Amino acid sequence: MRFGQFFLLMAAMLFLASCGGKQDGKFRTYRGPAVTAIIVDKSDRQMFLLNNSKVLEKFTVHLGGNPVGHKQFEGDGKTPEGQYRISHRNPNSQYHLSLGISYPNDRDRAFAASQGKPPGGDIFIHGGPPRPVDKHDWTAGCIAVSDKEMELIYAMVKPGTPIFIRP
Repeated sequence: MRFGQFFLLMAAMLFLASCGGKQDGKFRTYRGPAVTAIIVDKSDRQMFLLNNSKVLEKFTVHLGGNPVGHKQFEGDGKTPEGQYRISHRNPNSQYHLSLGISYPNDRDRAFAASQGKPPGGDIFIHGGPPRPVDKHDWTAGCIAVSDKEMELIYAMVKPGTPIFIRP
């Protein structure tokens, strides 16, 4: 009886250890230089993670379905342009993982209000779509990368990091 209990306990521990080791597999550890800024070049569909002036990583990105020009209103399909910050991390995103962008800022809200429209919001850097899409720029205004790339970005970038989104 004692051997049987020991065997069951060991089997349970191995099972739990194997499950715990996977833990979604989407959370990585990063111990390199801090990301001090993010630059997104919309026209070239490139995003750069920088430590001061040194490029740490470069990614090809997908943008909003109507990517030319600055986001002004909810539903316009545009990705914002200008200087923002990473506002928060979302480990439970419907797009694998995501990092919030501080759009809209006071200027964005004021402009939209002057036009009698809402500015929109919920702009993120996030992983790929839950199902395949046919077009290159498919988001509602976000910046998308592959899920694997997002795992690395999520590990490297902390809230408060400035993001510069260029036309």
